[in-house]
Order: sequence, then structure tokens, then C-alpha cells
Amino acid sequence: MNINLNPEWQAILSDEIQKPYFNVLMTEVEKEYQSDICYPPKDLIFSAFNFCDFSNLKVVIIGQDPYHGEGEANGLCFSVNDGVKIPPSLRNIYREINDDLDNLLMPASGNLEHWAEQGVLLLNTSLSVRKDKPNSHKHLKWNLFTDAVIQKISDEKEAVVFLLWGSFAQKKGSKIDRNKHLVLESGHPSPMSANQGKWFGNKHFSQTNAYLKANKKTEIDWVL
Repeated sequence: MNINLNPEWQAILSDEIQKPYFNVLMTEVEKEYQSDICYPPKDLIFSAFNFCDFSNLKVVIIGQDPYHGEGEANGLCFSVNDGVKIPPSLRNIYREINDDLDNLLMPASGNLEHWAEQGVLLLNTSLSVRKDKPNSHKHLKWNLFTDAVIQKISDEKEAVVFLLWGSFAQKKGSKIDRNKHLVLESGHPSPMSANQGKWFGNKHFSQTNAYLKANKKTEIDWVL
């Protein structure tokens, strides 16, 4: 399978993508796409990296796996293609941004490429999924690759903000060096968690920008 990964990330992850498990992973992913309908489109599997250069990376948001409905996934966690109905979790993210930053507009699009281009890595733990079958590619060991990505960022970058929403993301980010990075945790923005009072009011977006500003980095324009 062709690895559609930009040159900077290719260099950063060169050791990882040469490991035997990664070759097996790519072979298995290719088989899945040949035998079933899978998302995102194959050429968008690594979009999170291609929209966010390692050198410009300032924030990491960790998701679980891509949306599994037709035409939804675009390779960025929590993000959907233009024209797709905004999913409930993303709608709750927008609501928190509005409350946190005193913004009054609800975006019409769920496409988060604007965040990624500013240095937000929107990283799913699994980068592919079968149609209508959430978590169906968990067995492919994408987690080994994405664990390595998170470790590489933790080790080689300085003053990155990691946003860990829900217990799954918090476990995924358990080895991040908190002495050199800011780790913000809250409940997941899904309706079940948000309605239990575990999401709204976390103020992660203003806290992220305050930290970036304090570290002389450009703040993120969260308002789409």
C-alpha cells in the first residue's frame, strides 16, 4: 500500500514505518479496502499528518477511530467533510468553544482542516474503519503506530498542548511528558458524557491559547 505521508513526517517517522509490524499493518489495511467499504478514502488515511506539519505542531487532539458513515470521514478526528451534518460530539465541541471564547456563531461546517493547518494534529487512534462498523480496525494494530507518534511528539517537541477527552484518550496519552507539555483532560464531548456534566465548562480552548501565548507561540483561531 502506498503511504501517502508528507516528506517531513516521513523523515520524523522513518524508523517506525520501517518496522515489520508497520509493513504488516499496511498490507492488512490494503486487504480491508479491497474486500470491504472502508473510510476514510485510502488517500486520506494520513490526512491528519499532511495538514499539520511536525515543525508547526502545537496542539494534539486524540480521537478513537474515523466516522463510519458514507462520505463523513476525512482523516481528521472529530472532523467531517463539508456538507455532512455536524455530528453530536462536534456540535458539543462548538458549543464549548462558543461558551469559552464568547463566540455567538455556530459553524455550518464540521470540516476542521482550518485547525489542522494552524498546527492542531487531529489524530485518531485507528486511522481507518469499515463502513457502519465502529472500531472494526482496532485489531489491525494501528495503536502501535499512533502510540509511537504520540511518544515522538512528547520526546522531540516542546510546549505542546495535548487535549485528552474521555477515558480512552486519557489512557492513550498516559506516557506524555507532563513536565514539558500541557495536558488538559475532561470528559468526552459525546452527548452521554456532556449531559452528565463532564464536558461543558472545561475551557480547554482558552487554556490552550493562554499556554501557547505564554510560550511565545501563535494562538489557535478556534472559530470556524
